Amino acid sequence: MYKSISEKILQDLEFSTVLQHVSKHCISGLGRESVREIKPIQSRKKLFIELHMVNEYLSSFESENRVPNHGFDTITESIRRLAIENSFIETAAFLKIAATSLTVNELIKFFKKFQLQFPTFYTRSQKIEFTTYIDDEIKKIIDISGEVKNNASSALKQIRRDINNIRGKIGASFSSALSKSVAAGYLDDIKETIIDNQRVLAVSAMHRRKVSGSLLGSSKSGNIVYIAPQATLAYSREFQNLVYEEKQEVIKILRALAETIRPFTPLLQAYITFLVQTDVAGAKAKYAREMNAVLPKITSEKKIYFKNAVHPILWRKNNEQSLETISQTIELSEEQQIIVISGPNAGGKSITLKTIGLLQLMLQSGILIPVDERSQTYVFDSILTDIGDNQSIENQLSTYSYRLKNMRHFLRKCNENTLFLIDEFGTGSDPELGGALAEIFLEEFYEKKAFGIITTHYSNLKVLANELDNVTNANMQFDERSLEPLYKLFVGQAGSSFTFEVAQKNGIPFSIINKAKKRVETEKVRLDKTISKLQKERNRLQKNSDNLESQHTKGKEYLTNLQEKEQRIQEKLAGFQELYDKNQKMLSLGRKTNELLHKYFQTNNKKELIASFNKWVADEKVKHVKKNPTKPKTTSQKKKAIVVKKQLEEVIKKVEKEVLEKVVVVRKEKKIAAAKIAKEKSEYVYKINDRVRIEGSNSIGTIDKIDKKGVTINYGVFTTKTSIEKLELVEKTKK
Repeated sequence: MYKSISEKILQDLEFSTVLQHVSKHCISGLGRESVREIKPIQSRKKLFIELHMVNEYLSSFESENRVPNHGFDTITESIRRLAIENSFIETAAFLKIAATSLTVNELIKFFKKFQLQFPTFYTRSQKIEFTTYIDDEIKKIIDISGEVKNNASSALKQIRRDINNIRGKIGASFSSALSKSVAAGYLDDIKETIIDNQRVLAVSAMHRRKVSGSLLGSSKSGNIVYIAPQATLAYSREFQNLVYEEKQEVIKILRALAETIRPFTPLLQAYITFLVQTDVAGAKAKYAREMNAVLPKITSEKKIYFKNAVHPILWRKNNEQSLETISQTIELSEEQQIIVISGPNAGGKSITLKTIGLLQLMLQSGILIPVDERSQTYVFDSILTDIGDNQSIENQLSTYSYRLKNMRHFLRKCNENTLFLIDEFGTGSDPELGGALAEIFLEEFYEKKAFGIITTHYSNLKVLANELDNVTNANMQFDERSLEPLYKLFVGQAGSSFTFEVAQKNGIPFSIINKAKKRVETEKVRLDKTISKLQKERNRLQKNSDNLESQHTKGKEYLTNLQEKEQRIQEKLAGFQELYDKNQKMLSLGRKTNELLHKYFQTNNKKELIASFNKWVADEKVKHVKKNPTKPKTTSQKKKAIVVKKQLEEVIKKVEKEVLEKVVVVRKEKKIAAAKIAKEKSEYVYKINDRVRIEGSNSIGTIDKIDKKGVTINYGVFTTKTSIEKLELVEKTKK
């Protein structure tokens, strides 16, 4: 458990404005009320549960599993009345209770189904009893229009049956009286009207005594009187009695229903609590989505590291005006315990201080914060602030007196688990005396190991910050040329107030500024001037650093692009190589097939073709087995593999022997055939129109011309010349 944070601190950091923005995202009135009452959560366990609930709800926006409808009507008053013995509530209130029960049951089922995505919601929902009894019992009695059903009780069913019968009799009797009066000519042109929810006859005033019944009124002119027929009056009285009995029976039924539901009032209260919690978590998640807020890492190590942090109120205001909000990166740790921020007024010192305080306060209240997701922070026991002019008229305290009183409170409450924020430290008194006292306060906070941020114009505090080990100077950057603030925090160097420069920019005469300079102590001017020069130099170095960083980033991007291109080229080359290998294999197979077919066309020997083909297939199979041997798994498979291997070796030897024998035979046959062909070729005299092919070619052409130089062959598209010795006869010319 840690200490509560005072209302004064919440006011200083404008926490109520944030709550107002969050509440706009609620879908229920109770949710909005609950948001406006949010305070920093004192239990770390409850805080983590709340943060995880909000984060789970936020993640659902990027998922298909969106949190189902959790809107509900306010039934708090109905529950309160229901808890009273022998009481009842209206049918509309019962329907709202049924709808609430149904909504919660749907949520319980949803979080159970997707408990991996919503573990915190699931754990919380499992504490609520799942039951359809409430909804079922109410819907047994009340229909969707809010009327008690006829079968709610046998008495009610009979009463309503009697009411319908009486309505029929009233209608029939009135119609009869109307017909008689019309026939007699007693009625005005309008014939009938409605008075007090009752049909009446519109009788001409001159005939009012001729129509029996009860006079209920007349027209403004007095020409028409309105009479309820005597025949319908008896039925009307009976109808009113039945309506009264119906009302009493309905009350009786609703009392019985209330008695049935009454034991579930604690459960109904739990329903409302759960729905309000879900509504609040949903509102925080929607606010976070709007702000691009995240849940930073919460460490056990005492530190604050807010990267690219923005002030949420300032961000919203700037966003409405289409203005940019400058983010800040700030770190507090054991090595950088306190930061002293200096610089000119209106440079962003106070807003930077408030940003850190407000974000920490929001996080400890279960609200996600607009920082980079790599940010980290710690949960502090207390947060202390001293911001603005807090002159108290009521207590007759000056600004300085108030601030001294506040410092006394700081000294009493500060410890190693405290975050303090002081704006314009030491102001309100004599600069030298106030500055000296501020130094002592700073040293006390430092000794107590408290974390904090201080803004100041005092030079002695800047010097002290430079002397203390874990205290760091910082400044808000300032453009030395335009004398315009850049609203960017730089840690590591004190800032100049640019007092005379700003005065000159705002039109103060140079002579007056010179007089002021002469009246100021020389050392102070020299110090401020030195700081100013250092700040200008640092700004120039920062610009150079930014340029180098930009060039480095561009170089890395270019290198990454080159690497990606190289990878894509390598992948394409690998694909081409694979395609080339496949094509080469297909060409090899094609050449072998063509060779077998060519030989067959020459010899016309099918047996030889089949034998050659089988031998070729066997060779390819042996090659495949050698490259892809099957690995036996069991012992029996291994034994079989050995036997098969031996058999295969024997077969291979046998095949090789047969192949060798056949090769010898084939070679002899080839020699004989070649000698025969050569003899025929040498003896044959080629003629015009003989079909021939050139040795080594598959293309067949026709002889166009024969002379001493050679033979001209026509292939249809083109012709070529060759010697007779290189020709192979395909087909002799037909005579």
